[in-house]
Amino acid sequence: MSAIQSGVPALSVEGVSHNYGARRALDNVSFGVAPGTFAVLLGLNGAGKSTLFALITRLYGTQRGRIGIFEHDVARAPGQALRILGVVFQSRTLDLDLSVMQNLMYHAALHGIGKRAARARAEEVLARIALSDRARDKVRNLSGGQMRRVEIARALLHRPRLLVLDEPTVGLDIRSRADLLAHVRRLVADEGIGVLWATHLIDEVADSDQVVVLHQGRVLAQGLVARVVADCAARDIRDAFTGLTRSEADEAA
Repeated sequence: MSAIQSGVPALSVEGVSHNYGARRALDNVSFGVAPGTFAVLLGLNGAGKSTLFALITRLYGTQRGRIGIFEHDVARAPGQALRILGVVFQSRTLDLDLSVMQNLMYHAALHGIGKRAARARAEEVLARIALSDRARDKVRNLSGGQMRRVEIARALLHRPRLLVLDEPTVGLDIRSRADLLAHVRRLVADEGIGVLWATHLIDEVADSDQVVVLHQGRVLAQGLVARVVADCAARDIRDAFTGLTRSEADEAA
């Protein structure tokens, strides 16, 4: 039975709170991402998105609450959880002086993938992102959008079941942003991978997406975009987001 059929969530975040000293960055955050779902974590800068990503990827230890990846507890079974997780961080992490293929091969070695299998997988993911012809080029000679696509390819080398991306379109032009979004949505449709896409850009949210609105460390709304819009009696997700975050600011005043 597949994860989709069994109802096992790709990602479950349950009652997660995190403090930096006296400042609370996340306050009792709970939501889930189903397999084969494109979910958008939508929030302004400073909402707590990057803190949450650091907890999901085990850069920070969980202070309170639980995070599970296909029911593997990130705190108690990090090896099992992280083996099925692919990550694209906000900051670029490719080695600019290595070729595209060298970057992929190095990453595969870190995951314990043998050279022959690694090369086959690298060629496969490069074909998927339409960059096979740039395999021998140094990364520094790629455009920003191409670099991001290579980072996604790298994140897919070990065949994860969940892909998380933290503000992946930062610094990209409009066309590159659209191409990257379309590419990741195809992964969801074609391979059933679960995706959590963090952004502060409302125009990256599609009507077919799940959305989690995070503001000042708290989840204000979650669900299908149409449901969130209807619950807010709004015209669209932009109107709903503006109303939700304004109400929160009014309550705090």
